[in-house]
Amino acid sequence: MKKNVGTADKWIRIVIGLVLISLVFVGPKTAWGWIGIIPLATALINFCPIWAVLKISTRKKEPTQV
Repeated sequence: MKKNVGTADKWIRIVIGLVLISLVFVGPKTAWGWIGIIPLATALINFCPIWAVLKISTRKKEPTQV
């Protein structure tokens, strides 16, 4: 599992995930807020399976070792 989530992308996913999860407790109080676990989990493990299939990465290229 190669990491494909960069720093800015990671923080955006964390914020979106927390906002969605907060909807379970505040606001419409529906179970759909638990969908926020997905962006939160992908941010914490630095891997998005959908982006892996699409060959997208927001991580900076790591310098090659000589």
